[in-house]
Amino acid sequence: MTSESRILHVLFFALAALLLAGCSSSGGHAPVLERGAAEKKPAEPPVVAAAKKTAAPEKSAMEKDWRPQTYVVQKGDTLYSIAFNHGLDYREIAGLNGIQNPDIIRIGQEIRLLQADAAASASPAQEIKPEAGARPEEIPVKDQPRVARLPYSEQALAEAEKMQEAAQKLTPAAPVRAEPKPEIRPAPKPVAAENHAGEAEEDTVEWGMPTSGKVIGEFSESANQKGMDVGGKRGQAVMASAAGKVVYSGSGLRGYGKLVIIKHNKTYLSAYAHNDQILVKEGQNVTKGQKIAEMGNTDTDLVKLHFEIRKFGKPVDPAKYLPLIKS
Repeated sequence: MTSESRILHVLFFALAALLLAGCSSSGGHAPVLERGAAEKKPAEPPVVAAAKKTAAPEKSAMEKDWRPQTYVVQKGDTLYSIAFNHGLDYREIAGLNGIQNPDIIRIGQEIRLLQADAAASASPAQEIKPEAGARPEEIPVKDQPRVARLPYSEQALAEAEKMQEAAQKLTPAAPVRAEPKPEIRPAPKPVAAENHAGEAEEDTVEWGMPTSGKVIGEFSESANQKGMDVGGKRGQAVMASAAGKVVYSGSGLRGYGKLVIIKHNKTYLSAYAHNDQILVKEGQNVTKGQKIAEMGNTDTDLVKLHFEIRKFGKPVDPAKYLPLIKS
């Protein structure tokens, strides 16, 4: 065999080997991934884990609202007394029940006091999962072409390099899929701090003395004394013990004379009885320390202020709330 024939044989085998290698590389192999790693769920972010552990503490017994949804009118009741005894605004009760004249109610009549609870409960934080069909990041695994050992020839080497470059250009790169990022939820809001007697911070009131003078009558459940009495002079200033809204101004409650009732929030209201003159109107907003009446002796024998604090309509001892006469 001549030298030219030998060179042709070498080139033929080199080209055949490179063609076979190119075919195997263009076909490719499927990427090898650990099945266990692909099936693992992404770890929950700390925010979600914290949200699951955080739960609102139960309200204390002293914080529970005892009031019923409805009330049946008894002998001697008025719409004003029903509202006062339940810590409500009589105008709201009238509107809720379609009562046109608050002075007219009948014994045995069922009156709705509170609206039905329509607040939807908040959805609990759910476990974060990747989108359906999503897989962890896929990294292409390349299969390098196998090179056969052939006799060295500059021409054969040049041809082989050209064919290898052509094969690499024809092989498409495997797509890279990015791992889906878990949704980041905002941190849960802290639960409102609780005050003494199990009260939420939003229900607390900054109380002040409603007038000056000597305490001549103290709160007593056993003696049915629903508030405290402060002696003074006729015309002496009576002030709002805390900021709020006037929900009653008049003399429609037996035993209280000329009376002012102020609602401070959903929990508390205060009452100022036996006034000589009333200086505020129903629906008026007042500030702490604002003059609302002048002391008198309407429906009583002595010139005094009868002062009550009521929680959900139930009388409580004012001495536990007022700053100057704490027990």
